[in-house]
Amino acid sequence: MFFHPMDFLILIAFGVSIWAQFKVKGNFNKWSDVPASAGLTGAEVARLILDRHGLYDVPVELVPGKLTDHYDPIARAVRLSEPVYYGRSIAAVSVAAHEVGHAVQHQEAYGALVLRHRMFPLVNFTSGIAPFLLIGGFLLQQFSLIGLGIILFSFAVAFQVITLPVEFNASSRAKDYMIAEGIIRNEEERGVNKVLNAAALTYVAAALISVLELIKYVLIFFQGNNED
Repeated sequence: MFFHPMDFLILIAFGVSIWAQFKVKGNFNKWSDVPASAGLTGAEVARLILDRHGLYDVPVELVPGKLTDHYDPIARAVRLSEPVYYGRSIAAVSVAAHEVGHAVQHQEAYGALVLRHRMFPLVNFTSGIAPFLLIGGFLLQQFSLIGLGIILFSFAVAFQVITLPVEFNASSRAKDYMIAEGIIRNEEERGVNKVLNAAALTYVAAALISVLELIKYVLIFFQGNNED
């Protein structure tokens, strides 16, 4: 079966994902032109919030690229792209505070983040094998391979779903930190929300695609078994 009814929903989810990527870039570019009232760079904001939480040993490092900002839980480092590291805009401080939110989650052993970190080695392994099992199972009409592929793929789906509360919580923390430290004013919250919500939408779209694909494989599996 080359086309499944679920494929229509998956295509819509892919469309949402592409739109979300454009939304992230558009909002980041727009609010990169709007200076934050505190006049601090993204790097300064990150350092300020980290120090407020006693994370003096967590460095703020510069990484190449744009929108490559992330928190590295292994090195325990906040890494900011050049536009964020040096930028003094609403976009820059929002992204910097969000990444620091992950560092504080790590410090506090935030449940979803801990679970995500523990799952990563397993997901890294299973996500590389699952596609081959699924493709082989469909080509050979071996539903035992499809079933095993579904089980392994489900770990990747769970990882995507668990990522959602991690990202939403980091964004919520970022806004709270910036307000508490006077980095943004009330009228600037709209810009912060635009930047962070657009980024969150990309994770929602990715999780939706994974869930829909898993449902599709499960339906095919049970349909094939019933036909046998």
